[in-house]
Amino acid sequence: MSQLKEKLLEILSQSNAEEDKLRLQVAETLLRPDQPLKMTYEEFLNWADEDTLAEWVDGGVIMTSPASKRHQKTGSFVGQMVDQYVRHKKLGEVLFPPFQMKLLRTGRDPDLIFVANENLSRLKENYLDGPADLALEIVSKESAGRDRGDKFYEYEEAGIPEYWLIDPMVKRAEFYRLSPESRYFLAPVDSQGIYRSAKLAGFWLKLDWLWQDPPPAVEDVLLEVAGESYARALIDKLRQRGFIP
Repeated sequence: MSQLKEKLLEILSQSNAEEDKLRLQVAETLLRPDQPLKMTYEEFLNWADEDTLAEWVDGGVIMTSPASKRHQKTGSFVGQMVDQYVRHKKLGEVLFPPFQMKLLRTGRDPDLIFVANENLSRLKENYLDGPADLALEIVSKESAGRDRGDKFYEYEEAGIPEYWLIDPMVKRAEFYRLSPESRYFLAPVDSQGIYRSAKLAGFWLKLDWLWQDPPPAVEDVLLEVAGESYARALIDKLRQRGFIP
């Protein structure tokens, strides 16, 4: 119970007001458990601003907690790596929270959304109208139940082809893909601890990179992943800026 409720209840208990019935109604209202906000998705978009940590689920609003430092570091590393790779290969667009992905009954806010070129028409001004081609969730204590439960089945039902779950707390990464029966299966990681994406053509990720603290430099890992084409792009950029002849 909030301090404001406690103060109001204290005042009511000491009140000499003649309207006992009114006092009782007010007290019952204050003691009633808080009800979740109810609104349409359009109302939710108008209500939430860029600093609001919330998701829309079946007409209700679910407030979420701020991310931990480890969550931020892992998300930033993977996000920068995927974003720069997608830009380099011109595969589509990558978006980060707060940016909504609207599915049939929910508006979720994944830690990373990848939208392939052929689906860019789904992008609206402040949300993705339909499933991403790839969604990433960084698991935290607060979000573990949603990420492995509700979101897993929502993303599967929506037909998101690839779903990454990265848990820096226990150093575990899971990569799910849709089967021909539209069910998620756990995609393999090879004997060297490398995962190769199905939706990001040519992209691979070494799991050991995720657990390094601090994470490796994004430019270094991209030189490994994207190879000579990325190196040439860096050289061209340096030449354009006059750093090398």
